[in-house]
Amino acid sequence: QDTAARAYSCWFSQGEKLWDALRISAYVYSTGLLMFTALVNSVSWFMQKITLGNFWQTAWLEFYNHMEGDEWAIFLFGAALVPALAFWGFNGILLVADITGKPTFITRYRIQLGKNDPVDRKKLWKAIYTALGNQFFVSFPMLVPMFYIMKSWGNTFSEELPTFQWFLVELSIFTVIEEILFYYTHRLAHHPVLYKYIHKKHHEWTAPIGVVSIYAHPIEHIVSNTLPVMTGPMIMGSHIVSISAWFSIALVTTSISHCGYHLPFLPSPEFHDFHHLKFNQCYGVLGVLDYLHGTDRVFRQTKAFERHKVLLGLTPLSESIPEAPKKAE
Repeated sequence: QDTAARAYSCWFSQGEKLWDALRISAYVYSTGLLMFTALVNSVSWFMQKITLGNFWQTAWLEFYNHMEGDEWAIFLFGAALVPALAFWGFNGILLVADITGKPTFITRYRIQLGKNDPVDRKKLWKAIYTALGNQFFVSFPMLVPMFYIMKSWGNTFSEELPTFQWFLVELSIFTVIEEILFYYTHRLAHHPVLYKYIHKKHHEWTAPIGVVSIYAHPIEHIVSNTLPVMTGPMIMGSHIVSISAWFSIALVTTSISHCGYHLPFLPSPEFHDFHHLKFNQCYGVLGVLDYLHGTDRVFRQTKAFERHKVLLGLTPLSESIPEAPKKAE
């Protein structure tokens, strides 16, 4: 009876934990989607009033005709060039702050105070070369099989764009798939054997910067960085415009999570920054699977967890929620 009672108690505890995780996930998704929907619908309405027509559909058809319907060229432009420009455009701004320590509007929001101030130039160039190598020699070649998979669906290069509501559905599915695949492949990469030969490279940066988001061993870049992002669109047979938007969002958000700055009005990078600091906590993206598996317990007891929220003001959270003073020895 005692064994059965303990088993029931354990099962009930896991059930409560699962329900809490689902509730948190639903809150995060619904809040994000509502804000994103309101923003994009407002922009779309404004643009339609200016052009007296369907702005996005018209723009897409003009681009499609300009490319003469060349599907391979359209795919490369949407799945490779646009996301790469988004990645390097965003990280270019951050690199100026990392190298020069200016503008202070960015650097005053540094998470790990005193780190990368300024960044080690030799270490930085190594990270940039590796990131470029992963993009040109790993990510871009992986687009070739993806192209043929997408062609087999038949609607990836359709002249009619998907509705915005459908794009939101796809975005939710992409995010769930990425969370599952990234969490488990990332946690597997921390196995001592794999960590030593593969994942250790990424963790050379205990205080990461944005470009470090794709600073990784090529095998890790394939399994943990690229496949989790590519899988959703391949399963859904998504339109190239949806793919381009998703790839760009994924690259910018992972740059934010690695950037080392908790900037106002952007998603909090505290979760993944703590992973680089402690190594054995916070393996996922959203944190739902970490909560279920208990791999965020230490994080939840820290000041970093208190700071893990969107900063809606201009006062750095490192000032409003500072670390507790160290006890004198």
